[in-house]
Amino acid sequence: MVEHDTQKDKYVTFKSGNEYFGLKIEYVNEIIVFQEITEIPESEDYIKGLINLRGKIIPVIDVRIRFKQEPFEYNDRTCIIVINFRDTVVGLIVEKIAEVVEIQEENILPSPTIGKADKSQNKYVYAIGKVGDAVKLLLDPDRLLNDEDLAVINQVETEEENGEGEE
Repeated sequence: MVEHDTQKDKYVTFKSGNEYFGLKIEYVNEIIVFQEITEIPESEDYIKGLINLRGKIIPVIDVRIRFKQEPFEYNDRTCIIVINFRDTVVGLIVEKIAEVVEIQEENILPSPTIGKADKSQNKYVYAIGKVGDAVKLLLDPDRLLNDEDLAVINQVETEEENGEGEE
């Protein structure tokens, strides 16, 4: 019996500004309601801080600020998408979750290069997915977090494992 990969072609989509973005479901651990965030001093403005998720400390970033969009007021629709890639767990703060969609490979187009200079979020988008008449911008988590961010995050995780940073 051939084992069918149920996660293949599935994307969690969310709204940020006027755009809808998609993230491969294989990266998504869970989606949680917005919760209290502990700030990290001297970190990038889009790194909002840390949350405690069932005893595990997870850094969270605000996707809108990362995309250089206007910050938004967190509300009851605000969610945190907890993703895992390259052995790093990170929370992405998004305005609202849209849906889980299936995007077949033939409906995924390379990201256009027109007007790239003025759209900073495009550098995080690796492709465009067609869903019916709609378009979803597909995100590359690797591009979303740069290596300096990962260094900060890994430092936090290391301190946590070593029991440092506790009062």
